[in-house]
Amino acid sequence: MAGHGNVRARERWEDGTAWPLIAASVLFLIAYSWGILEQHKPHWLTVTFAVVLVLVWVLFVVDFVVRLVLSPRKWEFVRRNPIDLASVLLPLARPFRLLKELSKVPLLRGNTGKHLRRRVVIIASSFVVMFIYVISLAVYSVERDAPGATITSFGDSVWWAIVTMATVGYGDYVPVTVTGRILAVLLMIGGIGIVGTASATIVTALNDRTAHLRQNHQDDQAHGRQFGHTPELHFSDDSETSTTTRTAGTTRDDLTGGPPQQPPA
Repeated sequence: MAGHGNVRARERWEDGTAWPLIAASVLFLIAYSWGILEQHKPHWLTVTFAVVLVLVWVLFVVDFVVRLVLSPRKWEFVRRNPIDLASVLLPLARPFRLLKELSKVPLLRGNTGKHLRRRVVIIASSFVVMFIYVISLAVYSVERDAPGATITSFGDSVWWAIVTMATVGYGDYVPVTVTGRILAVLLMIGGIGIVGTASATIVTALNDRTAHLRQNHQDDQAHGRQFGHTPELHFSDDSETSTTTRTAGTTRDDLTGGPPQQPPA
C-alpha cells in the first residue's frame, strides 16, 4: 500500500512541476546561449547568468531526488529517465528536458500506431534541432580562441555541426581542442542514431500503409463473394412511378425467364 501511495505522490509531484521545469529549461537555454554568444558583456550580466544556471541545476537535482525517493523501484526509475539523470550530471543535457515534456501535449498523446509515429517524428525533429544548436554552442565556446582554430564564429560551428550530423563531413571546419573533438564524437553518434531512427520510422509507416491497403482489398473481395454484386439499373425516365414499374418488370422477367407472352389472336 505504501508503494502505491508513493507512486501517486510522485505523479502529483510530476504534474505540479511539469511547467516550472519547462520554464527552467527555457531559462537555462537563454542564459547559456546569451552567455556564450555575447562575448563583451558587463560583469553583472555574467554573474546573473551564472546564478540562473546554478539555480536551474539545483531545481533539476531536487526534482530528480524527490521522484527517485518516491519511486518504489529505484533502478527502474533511473533506467527509464536517462534525460533527467543527464540533466543533473551534464549542463548540456538540461535543455533537452523540453523534449521530454512534448509527450504531454494532447496532439502527441495516444497509443495507436499513428500517434506513435507522429510522436517519434515530432520529437526526433525537435531533438535534431536542439542537438545541433546545443553542440554548436559548446563547440564554439571551446574552439573560438584556440590556437589554429578553424571554427571561429557561431555560423561556422552550426555549419560544421550540420555536415557532421548528416555524415557528410567536408573537412573545411574541424575542432582542434580535446573538448571539441569529444563533442564531435557525441554529435557523430547522435547523427547515426537519428538517421537510423528516421529510416526505421519511414519503413514502418510504409509497411503499415501497405498492410492497411492489402487488408481493405481482402475485405472488399470477401464482401463481394458473400453478397454478390448487384448491378444498378439506370433509366432515362425521371418519374418515380415509371422507375418502380420498370424495376418490378425486370424482377419478374428474371424470375420467369423472359417477358410475358401474349395469347395468339
